[in-house]
Amino acid sequence: MPSLKIITTSDGSHSLWNEELNETYHSVHGAMQESAHVFIKNGLDYYIERVSPERISILEVGFGTGLNALLTLHRLLHTLIPITYTSLEAFPLGEEVWSELNYGQLAGMKEHFTTLHRSLWEKEQQILPHFQLLKLHTTVQRVELPLKSFDLVYFDAFAPNKQPELWAYPVLGKIMDAMKMEGVFVTYCAKGQLKRDLKTLGLTTETLPGPPGKKEMVRAIKAAPTAD
Repeated sequence: MPSLKIITTSDGSHSLWNEELNETYHSVHGAMQESAHVFIKNGLDYYIERVSPERISILEVGFGTGLNALLTLHRLLHTLIPITYTSLEAFPLGEEVWSELNYGQLAGMKEHFTTLHRSLWEKEQQILPHFQLLKLHTTVQRVELPLKSFDLVYFDAFAPNKQPELWAYPVLGKIMDAMKMEGVFVTYCAKGQLKRDLKTLGLTTETLPGPPGKKEMVRAIKAAPTAD
C-alpha cells in the first residue's frame, strides 16, 4: 500500500495525497465539490433527467475514499430510485485511513460512510432498501464485466499522466462494451486523446465546464446509431 497523507481541500473536505504517485485522490480545490459536480450533477442527475429510469446500475472505476458512493447514496435519499452500485478498487484503504476522512460528517451521513467502507468485498450487500453495493478488489484490466449492463459509469481513475494504462483504448473499449445503450460515462479528465478515443468507440462526447479549479470535464453517451 502506498504512503498516504490526509490533506484538507479548499471546500473544507479531505482528500488523500499518494506519495508514490505524487497525486491527490481528489481536487485540492474542493474534493466534495469536484465529486458532486462531475459525478452527481453531470452524471447521476443528468441520467435521471435524460432517461427517467425506474432503476439505475452504476459502475465506478476507483472506489478510493468512498466519496462518490457516499454522495450517490445521499442523492438517493431524495429520489428513492433503486441503484445497484458496482465499484472497482485495486488498493482498498485501511480503516485507519478512511475513518479519519470527514466526508461522513460533512454530508451528515457518518454511519452510512462507515457502512460503505466496512461492507464486504466481492459480495453484494444492501446498504439501504434502494441501494445495493458490490465492491470488487481488482483492477479494471482484470475484472470481467457483464456486457451491456451499466447505465452510468463514474470513471475516477488517477490521472492519465500518472496511470496511463487505466486510460488505454482497450480499457475504454471494455467499459463501453459493459454499458447499456443510452448509458452515460463521466470523468473529471478532458484530455484530447480521451475524447478522440471515446468518439472512435462510437460514444457521443461532449466537453463540459469543470468543477472549481478545473476548466473542463467530459461526458459521453452510448447513443444508438441513427439511420441514414
